[in-house]
Amino acid sequence: MGHPPETVDLDDFRAAMTRLAAGVALVTAHDPDDGPRGEDVGMTATAFMSVSLEPPLVLISVRNGSRMDELLERQPRWAVSVLSESQRHIAGRFALRGRISDRLLFEDISYYRGPHSGAPILGGALSILECETEQRVPAGDHTVLIGRVLSALTPSADGRPLTYFRGRYRYLS
Repeated sequence: MGHPPETVDLDDFRAAMTRLAAGVALVTAHDPDDGPRGEDVGMTATAFMSVSLEPPLVLISVRNGSRMDELLERQPRWAVSVLSESQRHIAGRFALRGRISDRLLFEDISYYRGPHSGAPILGGALSILECETEQRVPAGDHTVLIGRVLSALTPSADGRPLTYFRGRYRYLS
């Protein structure tokens, strides 16, 4: 007690965390209030994981102030498409900061609307989950969302996963 908190060098922290291999997912939601038909929003995520089996809960981490953060403050339902190795271009496209509008990002991608969330769900994804936010937890420069899983499907269960390791997308061999 009384000692100043120790701080880690941020470059060291970043380097250490890049050594954790992660699956890659596309988090999507539909904003019904943006324009006459609404707008779809997407975000590449490696901070996605299962939290609980009973009840079925998952978590995602979104950057504070991002379009996805702003939308999920008022839109409780969202979807997660777990990406296959053939969807690397989609992961890269939705990971860019300061990018073009989300409407253009979805233009040439095969997707359908999730029946529970209204969010875009990618064709060819390894698994698909539709969720409803149960809890928002502020965590530094991100917010952690804990979502109850409303549906879970494995349409391409035999596909191979896209992973992210040491700052690059990779394939399992």
